[in-house]
Amino acid sequence: MSLLPPESTQQAVGYPSLFLLVALGALVPVVPTGALVSSAAVVAFHQSSPFALLVVFLVASAAAFLGDICLYWLGQRGVRSRSGSKWLRVISDRAAPERLAQAQQKLEEHGAMVLVLSRLVPAGRIPVMLACLLGRMPMRRFARGDVPACLAWAATYQLIGILGGSLFPEPWQGVVAAVGLTLLISGAPAVWRRLRVRFGR
Repeated sequence: MSLLPPESTQQAVGYPSLFLLVALGALVPVVPTGALVSSAAVVAFHQSSPFALLVVFLVASAAAFLGDICLYWLGQRGVRSRSGSKWLRVISDRAAPERLAQAQQKLEEHGAMVLVLSRLVPAGRIPVMLACLLGRMPMRRFARGDVPACLAWAATYQLIGILGGSLFPEPWQGVVAAVGLTLLISGAPAVWRRLRVRFGR
């Protein structure tokens, strides 16, 4: 603990960094934003401030919402354009056809509430967002569904971080455990799909 900077320094640097990285991760879906939130929650758990965990939750959910809205707005521009756009192609390239078909079916059945589940399922956000774009869902309706989705997502990954922070006495140990767990959760579906393809099931 003595090697860590003071809490005021951690907060002054950590909260803006968390916001920027989560928002960037929502725009460019290669940044492990879940691991970032879990790691921030571990550090906040070991701080003396009673509001540290609440601030991490608010910062993470707000950043995720902002990133989603920006990406959806960029995707809408591509849908309206005859030639499409770079961002629409980025979204389309990251949505497998079978996942897109499932997302479109769930969107028809459950409406904007499917956004909540898409945020919690690894690699589920982009296919559902693309289904919303192709279905011409208005920005206002998308935003209403995305608010509870981002809150649920931030709460879930923060709970993973709190669990890691409570199991280990040192923050760095909790960070390692939280990052490992979130990466395992994120990677498990991809591994499962590859195994099913390999063994023909």
